[in-house]
Order: sequence, then C-alpha cells, then structure tokens
Amino acid sequence: MSTIEASGLTKVYRTYKKESGLRGSLKGLVRRKYDETRAADGVSFTIEEGELVGFLGPNGAGKTTVLKMLSGLLNPSAGEARVLGFVPWERKNEMKRQFSLLMGQKNALWWDLPAQESLELNRAIYGIDRARFRQVVGGLSELLEVTNKMNVMVRELSLGERMKMELISALIHEPRVLFLDEPTIGLDVVSQKRVREFLRVYNQEHKIVTMLTSHYMQDIEELCQRVIIIDHGKIFFDGPLEAIIDRFSGAKIVSLTFEETAARDFSAFGEVVEQTPVSVQLKVPRAQVTETARQLLANCNVTDINVQELPVEEVIRQLFGERTTLNHAAAAQMAAAV
Repeated sequence: MSTIEASGLTKVYRTYKKESGLRGSLKGLVRRKYDETRAADGVSFTIEEGELVGFLGPNGAGKTTVLKMLSGLLNPSAGEARVLGFVPWERKNEMKRQFSLLMGQKNALWWDLPAQESLELNRAIYGIDRARFRQVVGGLSELLEVTNKMNVMVRELSLGERMKMELISALIHEPRVLFLDEPTIGLDVVSQKRVREFLRVYNQEHKIVTMLTSHYMQDIEELCQRVIIIDHGKIFFDGPLEAIIDRFSGAKIVSLTFEETAARDFSAFGEVVEQTPVSVQLKVPRAQVTETARQLLANCNVTDINVQELPVEEVIRQLFGERTTLNHAAAAQMAAAV
C-alpha cells in the first residue's frame, strides 16, 4: 500500500456574490447568488515510502488546499484519500502522531517562550519519553546548528533560526509523513541552503515521505527527483523533474564565443538572450538547433560553442504563463457565450 493515496480529491468553495447598493442587499435576503471556486478538482496521485516530492503550481493553484485535506484540516467536497492507511479528515489520533504539517507563513511555536520550553510543551502533548525527547532534539538542533539558541525567546530569533526551530518542532515525534508548505519563504540564501541540506539528509536517513511546496526552484531542483504540477486545481504533470524540460521546453540555449569582436545582429538565428563583444547566447527552437549551429559556425569565427537546455525555472515560468493566458481566453469565451 502506498503511504499517500489521493483519488479524485476535490474541494469547492462557495462565496456569496452580493450586488451593490441597498437594493442588492435586499435581494440577497430573499435569493442569494454564489460563485463556486474549485480549489482542487479531481486530484489523484500516489506517493511511496521515502519519496520526497515537489508539489508545484502558481499562487492559487490549489497546493495548500490539497496539503490541508491530506493533513485533515479540510474536508473535501468529493473524492477519497488515505495517509498511512487513514482517512485524514477523520482525524484519528493514530494518524496525528505519524505526520506533521509545517507552513512557512504560520508559527507553531509559542512566541513569548524560549524555543526549548515550546518544544517541551509539544513533548507533553505527544507523550514523548524525556530521554528520547532529549536525544531527538539534541540531534536535530545539532544538524540545524541552533544548539546555542534553544533558550532564546522565539520572538527574538531571526527568521532563519525560527524556521529551524519550527522544523525541530515538526519532527520531535518522528513522523512518517511530512508536509512542507513554503518552508524557506523569506529566508536568506545561507539559511535556505542549510534547511535544504537538512531536509535532504533527514529524508535519506529516516525514509520519511515528504511533500514540498516552494516558489524557489532551487529547493525543488536540489531535493526532489519527482514533481507534481497543479494549476487551477488540476494536476497536469506528474513525473521526473528532468522530464519537464523534455515535455514542455520548445527551445535550447546556444552559447558562442568568438575569436574577435563580433558586433553584428544575431536575431536572425534566434532570440538573443545575452550579448557581449565576444560572445552571444541565443534561444533557438529545439528542431532548429543543429541547422542554426551549422550556419553560425560557417559565418562566424567561433572558438567555442555550447548547447544547453533551458533552466527548469524558466520552463515552468513560461508554462504557467501560457496556461494562464489560455485559461483567461477560455473564460472570456465562456463569458461571451453566456
């Protein structure tokens, strides 16, 4: 049995659509109109033990909604899910003791207590043996390099230190499933790297299932071999990270270095990404790379040529932009039809 199973998971929000003015208010008393938003629409996937999966999508795509349903905070409108064999929204204690949800924009620790005392409260809540608690917290704090911050008030910690303490809090009961919603948001580059390294090592050592949402592609590239991409509540990609480029990238980057200054217009060969007096980077359609490279070598004094795939971040950004344009066009057509 898979550790996480979702089948047709759907969440629909209804919002009251009020007309303006007094007349609109009176009409609303008699007959109300509602708008429906499908935050999740038939979401289906499975995740096996030990997998670290990136869960991607633009703002409002439904990522957090899905994580909240899988952690039991929301009841779905339709569909089924199992986490460790449990139905999440039944909120059984056996499941609660085996998963954690960490949201980068919400604090789980007590603001006016030292981190150590906040963790002690969680120890009491989970009923963890003191010796085991000291061992786990000691190991985690050492890995995250915050041992000397354990007795500092949470509100006096830096954002990076606070997030590391939140991670310790999420892991003191040694869960088998970890949901991470933007864990590195707002952190500086050094703190982001430290958190990523910790998550990678912890996943390898404990084989914990981890679902990670992040707007920082470096988080995904360094940690996740598999990604699930969701947009407007629907999953449209589930597979290896490298396959995103093969499936959705229509171009490659051709980089050229010249023997001498080449002050010429290269736009006929492709989209100029960057140009200096002795080098140029061109974005060229995949099908035309070979012919374009041949023409460039024949017409220029090239000392070095390099062909690379587009960065994953750019491919996904372009993909979201294209899908947003298509969705707006479809919505406009539906509105016109009505």
